[in-house]
Amino acid sequence: MRTGRRGCREPSGTGDPAWTSTIRAKALDSLRGLLPAATRSSVGIFGTGQGYEALLLRMRRHPLAEVRDYGDRMLVELRKVIPAFLQRVDRPDRGGVWSDYLDEARRATAQVAERLLAGHEPEPRPEVTLTDFDPEGEIKVVAAALYASSRLPDDQLVAIARKLGPEERQQVLEAYVGKRTNRRHKPGRAFERTAYRFDVLGDYGAFRDLQRHRLLTLEWQPLSTRHGWVFSEEIESVGALPDWRRVMEDTAGLYEALLSAGLSEVAQYAVTMAYRMRYYMELNAREAMHMIELRTSPQGHPAYRRICQAMHRLIAGQAGHQAIAAAMSFADLSDAEEGRLAAERAAEKRRSGG
Repeated sequence: MRTGRRGCREPSGTGDPAWTSTIRAKALDSLRGLLPAATRSSVGIFGTGQGYEALLLRMRRHPLAEVRDYGDRMLVELRKVIPAFLQRVDRPDRGGVWSDYLDEARRATAQVAERLLAGHEPEPRPEVTLTDFDPEGEIKVVAAALYASSRLPDDQLVAIARKLGPEERQQVLEAYVGKRTNRRHKPGRAFERTAYRFDVLGDYGAFRDLQRHRLLTLEWQPLSTRHGWVFSEEIESVGALPDWRRVMEDTAGLYEALLSAGLSEVAQYAVTMAYRMRYYMELNAREAMHMIELRTSPQGHPAYRRICQAMHRLIAGQAGHQAIAAAMSFADLSDAEEGRLAAERAAEKRRSGG
């Protein structure tokens, strides 16, 4: 799969820091697909005591020894600050039983899936598929928007909203969203009244970026080399596609060798970020606005920009929630590289105090 990009035209003169920064970012964007999943990175975690307990209970029975080791080390550090919240984690009769339950359920599900899905191959799908939505979702958001300004029960408001015409519903949402002067101005909880479920088949690098959004439900399938890989047109234009293809083929060979040796979890480490993986994202309209507007910004990576742009189109087109999509007024649906250059120049101006 090729990912198209438009090049930046070098400005007249030399010494343009914004242009230099843009070109550097573009080069790194194009090349990051060569990095394997085993590439180390710094990760910071912030959470509640209950959240850490749930995380550690799963880590203590994870198939990878590395994850179990990190779980043990995290427990040591966390007990220095929140010991009361983690008393049960490593007690055999409490946390031990809990971890065993989670591990047994995971194994049993894997066995059932292997038996029932044997012989089935993935059917062709686009990069982003809207697999579930409420056809009346926009009507329910309108009703929710009216709720706090009325004295009527919820179901009555839904019935009233159902009778409104498209223009009247648009007026309600325009008033509720208000005049947003930047993307940090967000509407209220009425946008949580409807949700969307997207199935995504995108490169691992983009998944790593989108995985960081936590106000949604996200689950993924194991990383592999069996869904193919992507490359940007810059790789081909500089004559590096043969080298790129060689790396991808070597990666697939190593992955299959590890898989044949029964090391399915370890095999994922060998897969480069250019390979595609499948995952789903389920989120309400409020979080969709946040993610789509943030991740379509011109300075973002083209892979996740393309995914979030597709989500926006599907909300408006397939779901028919055009007023909700219109409320995402800071979604950037362009594909011009000049957008990133403009963003870099604005940042440079702020740094210089201009």
